[in-house]
Amino acid sequence: MTNKSLLSQYGLKWNPFTKEIPIEGLVQSPRIAEFCWRVENLVMDGGFAMITGEPGTGKSAALRLLFDKLSGLRELNVQALERAQSNLADFYRELGILFSVDFKVTNRFNAFKVLREKWQSHIESTLFRPVLLIDEAQDMHQIVLSELRSISSAHFDSRSIITVILCGDSRLPEKLGTSELLPLKSRIRNRLITEPLPPKDLSEILFESIRKAGNPNLISKEMIHTIAEHSMGNLRVMMNMSMELLEIALKRELPSIDEKLFLEFYSQPKRIQGERTRSKNK
Repeated sequence: MTNKSLLSQYGLKWNPFTKEIPIEGLVQSPRIAEFCWRVENLVMDGGFAMITGEPGTGKSAALRLLFDKLSGLRELNVQALERAQSNLADFYRELGILFSVDFKVTNRFNAFKVLREKWQSHIESTLFRPVLLIDEAQDMHQIVLSELRSISSAHFDSRSIITVILCGDSRLPEKLGTSELLPLKSRIRNRLITEPLPPKDLSEILFESIRKAGNPNLISKEMIHTIAEHSMGNLRVMMNMSMELLEIALKRELPSIDEKLFLEFYSQPKRIQGERTRSKNK
C-alpha cells in the first residue's frame, strides 16, 4: 500500500497503523508523559531509568517520545545505542562514535578514561548529564551492563556522569535480578512498565491515531470499539488488525472501515486467533 494511495483515497497525512509514523503521530498517554517528565529531571543528576513490558505494549513508542522530548532540550547531548547485543569492544567502539571521542578499543582503560572526561566536560559546560538510550536492552551481555554501570559514575560512585535509559521486554528485569547485576538494578531511579490496556484505552488510542493522521472518520466509532475488544489489550495486535482492514478497504475502494467489513473479513473465529498469534511472533 503506497502513501499516495492513502492520501488520495482517505486524505491521510501518513498511515497511522505502521511503525514508520512520524513522532507527531504517536499518542502519548499520561503515564508516558509523566515518565518523560521524570527523566527530563533526571538528566540534572544522572543515573538510570528503565522501560519494560511485553511485546506490542508500546515500549519502543515510549522510547521514541522520550528521545524527542530530550532532544528538544537545549545543549543536551542525547544518543541512542544501535546494537545492544555488541560485545564489550564493539560497545566501546559505538560509544566513541556516538560521543565523538577518538580512542583505540584495544586500550580499554584509555577508552574508559577518555569517555568519562568527555562526559564530565559536557556537564561542566551545560550542567546536563549526557543521555544514552538503549533499546532491546535485554540482549545486552552481562559484562557490558556491568561496564556500563562502572563507566557511568565517578567519585567513589557518589556522582553520576551520564543518564542511561534501558528499554526491553520482561527478560530485562529478570537479567538485572541476577546477583552480578544487582548493583546496576539498585541504581534505576525511574521506571515505566507498559502493560496490556483495557478496550476503552485502546479505543481512545486508535481514534486519536487516525485523528492525528488527518481522517477521524476513517473507522466508525462502533468499529473502533470492536477492534479494541478483539485486540487482547495489545497495541500491536490492534494496529495490525486495523492495517489489514485498511488494505482491504483500499482495494475495494470503500469510503471507510465499518463493522460490515470486519464481520466479513473475520467471519471465521480462527482467523482472528491466527492474526493474534502472528502479531505476537513479530
